[in-house]
Amino acid sequence: MNTHRSPRIAVVGVGYVGLVTAVALAELGHRVRCVDVDAAKMGRLREGRVPFVEPGLTEAVRSLGDRLEFGTDVADVLGASDVAFVCVDTPPLPSGHADLSRVESVTDTVPVGADLVLVMKSTVPVGTGQRLVRRMRSRGQHRVRYVANPEFLREGSALSDVRHPDRVVVGADDEAAGRLVASLWTPLGGTLLRCEVASAEMVKLASNAFLATKISFINEIANVCEAVGADVETVAQGMGADHRIGQAFLRAGTGFGGSCFGKDVSALKQAAANAGYHFHLLSGVLEVNALQKRRTLWMLEQRLGPLHGKRIAVLGLSFKPGTDDMRDAPSLVVLGGLVAAGAVVVAHDPVAVPAASSVVPAAVRLTEDLAEALRGADAVVVVTEWPEYRALLEPSVRALVAGALVVDGRNLLDPVEAAAAGWEWVGIGRPSLPVVDDVALAS
Repeated sequence: MNTHRSPRIAVVGVGYVGLVTAVALAELGHRVRCVDVDAAKMGRLREGRVPFVEPGLTEAVRSLGDRLEFGTDVADVLGASDVAFVCVDTPPLPSGHADLSRVESVTDTVPVGADLVLVMKSTVPVGTGQRLVRRMRSRGQHRVRYVANPEFLREGSALSDVRHPDRVVVGADDEAAGRLVASLWTPLGGTLLRCEVASAEMVKLASNAFLATKISFINEIANVCEAVGADVETVAQGMGADHRIGQAFLRAGTGFGGSCFGKDVSALKQAAANAGYHFHLLSGVLEVNALQKRRTLWMLEQRLGPLHGKRIAVLGLSFKPGTDDMRDAPSLVVLGGLVAAGAVVVAHDPVAVPAASSVVPAAVRLTEDLAEALRGADAVVVVTEWPEYRALLEPSVRALVAGALVVDGRNLLDPVEAAAAGWEWVGIGRPSLPVVDDVALAS
């Protein structure tokens, strides 16, 4: 590689991580060739149409002009690049292992003789880098150098995360390759951690496993709070004031979802088992999360009795606000349970209805009209904490609902305000308040 010119950069796999990575590199002044086997997706991107929801991303893509190029010939792009970021999916297999077929397809496509730094952004099990290097060497790809550079993006705030990183982790067994990748991200700041490949791979999995553990832990605390009359919001505030603990991820709710936490916890648990160690803690994290997703169903049944024939409005489909991502969304468990119980279900989401239409039970009616979802409902369940759902406190919105029960699976609403608005509010780990009737309000 000619070290006296700007490196020729490619991004392989232009999904969520790949497109955000490409935008960040282009904003730093590089020309980035983005390549993906999905021709329809690349056609849309050439027109400036981002095929998923992420705040600010469409505007960023359109503003970068010819610094972003979109194509489908992976071999051609890899052969003409100095640095290639691999950003393809590694979905979980039924066994709990990560499916590395897309990663292997990329490495197998690198032309023999290519002088290339291959940078792994995809989340892969520990030891993958070592195995892929052996695989490439056996295929005659002797000039390819491998670097692990895990991503730490949060859906809904990905552009801010990539522009202002907490840390940049670069794992490389080749010093020059590691130095080159680190130099690409240096202008953005953040703590730089240089290490070997295996440790970089572990940083990503361990980080997500720890955050998932915090979520399951506070949900367990919330369930105990319900039993003993404590308020989990107060408890979390007191815990988080300790700098050793911090406030982040101490929000009780219906559990975690999305493409990362469950997959990465399972992958780390499986990797430990393959090495002869049983990771007991992570087994508990996954079990708690699975049960927490069903807790709102139990709360409904406790207050309404059998749900057969009851009309239930489910608010929120995506796994978190700010995205239309339905992967492992808690709403899927809630909707499935309601349909199985014979409820009449109408579900709303501000942006995720198109993405949800192919994955929710057929009996669920989807709508982008909040009033339509609420009208005549016997109860409301808040599954995703979209700010739009604070409208439940408005008298005109409250009047649409036939019943008074709202099960707030994200503790979005203030319980005092909800009671004053005429709701029987039930949260996660918080004391419930009776409805404030008109007489009490008048007095």
